[in-house]
Amino acid sequence: MGYLLVAACASLAVWLWLTLGQGMFWRTDTRLPPRHAPARWPSVAIVVPARDEAGVLPYSLPSLLAQDYPGEAQVILVDDGSTDGTGDLARRLADAHAGLPLTVLSPGEPGAGWTGKLWALRHGIAHARSGARPGPAARPGPGPDPAPGSSPGSGPGSGPGPAPEYLLLTDADIAHEPDSLRELVAAATTADLDLVSQMARLRAVSVWERLIVPAFVYFFAQLYPFRRINRPGSRTAAAAGGCVLLRTEAAVRAGIPESIRQAVIDDVSLARAVQRTGGRIWLGLAERVDSVRPYTSLADLWRMVSRSAYAQLRHQPLLLAGTVAGLVLVYLVPPAALLAGLAGGRPAVAWAGGLAWLLMAGTYLPMLRYYRQPAVLAPLLPVTALLYLLMTVDSAVQHYRGRGAAWKGRTYARPSDA
Repeated sequence: MGYLLVAACASLAVWLWLTLGQGMFWRTDTRLPPRHAPARWPSVAIVVPARDEAGVLPYSLPSLLAQDYPGEAQVILVDDGSTDGTGDLARRLADAHAGLPLTVLSPGEPGAGWTGKLWALRHGIAHARSGARPGPAARPGPGPDPAPGSSPGSGPGSGPGPAPEYLLLTDADIAHEPDSLRELVAAATTADLDLVSQMARLRAVSVWERLIVPAFVYFFAQLYPFRRINRPGSRTAAAAGGCVLLRTEAAVRAGIPESIRQAVIDDVSLARAVQRTGGRIWLGLAERVDSVRPYTSLADLWRMVSRSAYAQLRHQPLLLAGTVAGLVLVYLVPPAALLAGLAGGRPAVAWAGGLAWLLMAGTYLPMLRYYRQPAVLAPLLPVTALLYLLMTVDSAVQHYRGRGAAWKGRTYARPSDA
């Protein structure tokens, strides 16, 4: 019981520090900064990497085509080797929904040393920077790797023009309200930001989504406190890959996406690359940007987390051991100490564990409110943390079995193994 008292007090100390000293990570009021309409609305290319997304595209792509943007804008969907007719579906949706012009590209399988999403982004960004005007779908097959900034192909009727001033990089499962692009651009131009990213509100409908999804964003904010990221001169950098508005000049300066072509956690790598080259970045929670991808089972969510968890730890066994120990101390010790202290008649142990658990639940409540979930889920955070611990260990196990980070039929080795 003496060891448990020490562990409970240590956990309580960590929670006091997290609550007061970790950039107020638990607050959910970091939304788009104050903004006003620019004198001239800059041109924007919306680049959407898509691989086997026919199930969600009808709910997301029309929202991009319907953007109410006062400036010039186009949508470029990059069909990343889909087998479910994603590209053809995108064309049909564009025909059915009048709005922004759509170009569909099909660049073929990723080149050596590239992850699929970044390969798709490379071709979409290159097409946008070439100045090709929107036209029918481009269908370049596998062939020579296009040079950065060149077009991998364009449809009939397209032609050269100025490159867009901004790029909106958004995933195929992300739905945007009609004013989303306008508000993002206004925020970027008002504050002179090179990167503006919003953490899309993930779906939280099924039982497992309600238990795991809000915690996913809570843990992310704990690792990358939004306020700290947004502070001028900060060394903390992160973005949310589902919604990133990026100044084209900043992308060129940072060598995006070539400089991060092997990154599995591409959003954090992108933000770091922009920050390292002098760019100003901003990250916050979205109000009108939502993910429509369903995770109806625990297995779906397990794959989502485990595919990149060990990559987050840079494939280092010592970091894995430290993470497991940290999760046990911070999230599992408090309830264990409270219950053991009450059962064993040790009030000091019970008080230390109970206060730590109370701080844990209290800091989780704002995220539950943001996700419109009941407060009764707050005390269950240790259960969710245990699941994340198991997912992280499973991620490492899969890596050492040679499976690496897997996504939609592709497996990526760590860079040193590529």
